[in-house]
Amino acid sequence: MTEPDIFPQLTIPETLAAGPGPGNTDARVLASFANAGLADHMQADVLRGMIECKLMLREVWGTRNIHTFGVAGTGWSGLDCLFGAILPGDTVVAFVNGTFSGIDALTVRMKAAGRADLAADPMDPRPANVTVVTVPHGRTVTADVIETALADRKPTWAVMAHWETGSGRINDLRAFSDACERHGVMGLVDAVSSLGIADFDIDDYPGVAGWASCPQKGVLCLPLTYAPVSFTDRYIAHLRANGCHSYVHNPILEARHWSILDGQDTPAGTYHRTHSGYAVAAFHEALRINLQHGKARKARDYAWHEAALRKAVIALGCDVTSNMTSLVVLNLPPALAGREKDLVQMCRSRGFGIWPTLSEPVQVRIGILNQLGEAAITDIVDRFAAAMNEMGAGADPAAAREALRSHYVTRMAAE
Repeated sequence: MTEPDIFPQLTIPETLAAGPGPGNTDARVLASFANAGLADHMQADVLRGMIECKLMLREVWGTRNIHTFGVAGTGWSGLDCLFGAILPGDTVVAFVNGTFSGIDALTVRMKAAGRADLAADPMDPRPANVTVVTVPHGRTVTADVIETALADRKPTWAVMAHWETGSGRINDLRAFSDACERHGVMGLVDAVSSLGIADFDIDDYPGVAGWASCPQKGVLCLPLTYAPVSFTDRYIAHLRANGCHSYVHNPILEARHWSILDGQDTPAGTYHRTHSGYAVAAFHEALRINLQHGKARKARDYAWHEAALRKAVIALGCDVTSNMTSLVVLNLPPALAGREKDLVQMCRSRGFGIWPTLSEPVQVRIGILNQLGEAAITDIVDRFAAAMNEMGAGADPAAAREALRSHYVTRMAAE
């Protein structure tokens, strides 16, 4: 037998997460995670914390949906739960305008595919009962596109990402909900990138039957904890009547552990999976922070600071193509065209975590998750300008600094 390799203790340095997500976690969340006592998943305080999280989530989502809770894991776990009610043969329309809505569409095709479809191409099935409507990269899914597709197909389900971080575009949620209502369709929305950033209440969108988000973006609860989901009574009734091919991510079974049984809140949950007391404590504190900040104020803060970053990178010679308020997606100046990934890699090697787009055309993505302050935005701009110039961009950092100064002095004058 050979001796096992024992590697040195792993040390991960502090990094400025300035991409589409995850973002840098609030110190209060990390402290709640670290300070939680050792407890099993059915300990009374763990269960009480889960009930309180469930109630706070309803406020964050803006809903009276009883089936509102967290799915253990990343945003993909929440989305898998959301799409769980889609069965082989179901008719679905999925709207795609970037990397992640594209993965949503692939997930839907896999779930709605029959055995013959999967046998023909297991990793990329193309069932005839699923229609994928593709909008070009960098453009929004608009009302006319949605209406045309749903009026033509009249599917059981329609799927759309609210905010598509692959291209930095906000899709038309109002038009999606209205079209779903008009045509009797159950809408499913990927809100991974909008919950905790945009100011919206899901109860204002009755055409949408199910929602899913993630813990590592707007809610800002790393270490990975719970992906928020919410389902209407109509969705749950459909699930009860038809079932789904999952035990772990079955919305009805998941809800029981969050003290939701037969459509009612109950005093205590029943076992479904092993939950971590550390994760519950961190998630609880993240939700408290979100509610203390306030949805409307947080949305305004993101819009204000994104506008500052946008003005600064334009002053550096970049072309911004996004309209999200937590993320700027840009084309580099001509001098750096084609070198986007090299620039990103250099920044990452120095603890500055920006991202390229993950599909063509290759662009640069700079995010501001949990970086809602003038000093933080200035730091991002200074690092980005220095990296650009090191690669020969010839950008003017002073012009970027002046763009920031004039932006922030405007608010100070107003106050």
